[in-house]
Amino acid sequence: MIKNSSAIVIVLIAGIFWSFGPLVVRHIDNAELIPWQYLFFRGSVIFLVLNIYLFLAEGQKFILNYNKIGLSGLIGGVSLGVANISFILSITTTTAAVTMMMLATQPFVAAILAYIFLKEKISKTTLIAISIAAAGIIFMSLDSKGEGTLFGLINGLLSSLGFAGFTVSLRWRKNTPKFTTVAIAGIFCSAVAIMVLLFNDSNIFISLKNSSLSALHGFLVCTGLILFSMKSRYLPATDLTLLSLTEVLGGIFWVWLPWFGINEVPNVNTLIGGAIIIFAIIFYGFNTKRVLQSRYV
Repeated sequence: MIKNSSAIVIVLIAGIFWSFGPLVVRHIDNAELIPWQYLFFRGSVIFLVLNIYLFLAEGQKFILNYNKIGLSGLIGGVSLGVANISFILSITTTTAAVTMMMLATQPFVAAILAYIFLKEKISKTTLIAISIAAAGIIFMSLDSKGEGTLFGLINGLLSSLGFAGFTVSLRWRKNTPKFTTVAIAGIFCSAVAIMVLLFNDSNIFISLKNSSLSALHGFLVCTGLILFSMKSRYLPATDLTLLSLTEVLGGIFWVWLPWFGINEVPNVNTLIGGAIIIFAIIFYGFNTKRVLQSRYV
């Protein structure tokens, strides 16, 4: 019971770390012109930080984790890498609200993938929470037709699919070295970015401000992924993605808050839809805790 309850809290916190991503991107100078340079630096930081973390936790033996990664780890790493790439391509071409709204479809995608590949049943509480969240997402989308390009929308959905695939891979083979999977995602992003930059004969290096913000974003993503991966074994894939919807709400809120210097104001539908999603998360957390308590009474 304690492990499941703490898992819920930790996954919520992971989503909050990720939610600062859109804010960081909005402070990048001409972000739409340097997405691949941004991805290179961010991916490199994720790979570096994860390996430093593993070295401190396990010593030189951490390198052996790469031999144990297996098919599930490779699929998870590539899926997460695709999610990271698609997120940047989306957030630099459309509003934060549209990008985060697309990411909010993760529970539905994860539920389908987990049901197909893991045969995970979906609890009644989770189904109700997903339905409530779906209503919020639909409400948010009603007045957003002119807010983003088709390219941004497609990449937002692709990012959602990639992260759902990563989540399911964590549940697929639970003894897979999860942090190594995240490190693979980082190096995958960097490798793809380098290939694109070389193919286009583009300069890899960017300003100190932009590279520093790229590194900061990589650190935030990495910290959230460490927390998320630590608790993935205690909750079904669908529940994990549902709880991490704090990323969606926070991502929209931070770029709107004038204190941070962006003031990207969401419309009324986005605010109401966000409130509905918050209710879905609270409903899920309250009912799950009550079920866990009843099991141990």
